[in-house]
Amino acid sequence: MKAGDPSKLLTQPYDKINPAMQAKYLAASPYNLVRVILGERRAEDNPSDNAYTRAAQHLDDWIRDGILAQDPQPGFYAYFQEFAVPDTSERATRMGFIGIGKVEDYSAGVVYRHEQTLSGPKKDRLELLRHTRGHFGQIFMLYPDREGGVDQILANAAAGQPVLDVLDEYQARHRLWPITDIATIQRMQALMSDKKLLIADGHHRYETALAYRNENPSAEYVMMTFVNMYSP
Repeated sequence: MKAGDPSKLLTQPYDKINPAMQAKYLAASPYNLVRVILGERRAEDNPSDNAYTRAAQHLDDWIRDGILAQDPQPGFYAYFQEFAVPDTSERATRMGFIGIGKVEDYSAGVVYRHEQTLSGPKKDRLELLRHTRGHFGQIFMLYPDREGGVDQILANAAAGQPVLDVLDEYQARHRLWPITDIATIQRMQALMSDKKLLIADGHHRYETALAYRNENPSAEYVMMTFVNMYSP
């Protein structure tokens, strides 16, 4: 990996990062994602040089230098998270997949929320999105699939070697497997076509994506992690 050790590139979600964590991430690598999602604010910041403009510059530099590169073919990623079950000695694995999903108004009856949002975080995320024109944290979506059709595809994908296998600072293990077979992608799309989605985490980012789409009608997709609410 051109950017170096993946464990030094990861962060917690932007709203979980305190100043000490931010400093740790900044020191970990010049390519740590914190530089984009929650960059330093400086006393001398001004309209032409601030956390948002610097985030956009970092992103442009990383793309130019090949630190970030687009996958050569479309697909999904099977994404497994192994983590400690709170207050026990057990570990559990959450199975899902990463893909892009269409941003839908709540009134459409496709995406549902379970909490209210605050204007401050949405204003901050919208400024970042306007400057970078990119989404950097998956919105965690739950979907109902009692039959487990997608889960079976993900289990099959995970039979091979992952392209990423990394522990974060909380010892949660993150593994990714690409799914690029066209027939498999189409099967997953068909299985997901009628699913309702519940935002488990990422309400502010989702509503920011809605606001940005309203400003830029062509920007109607956002990166999501999809997890079957009926998975064991």
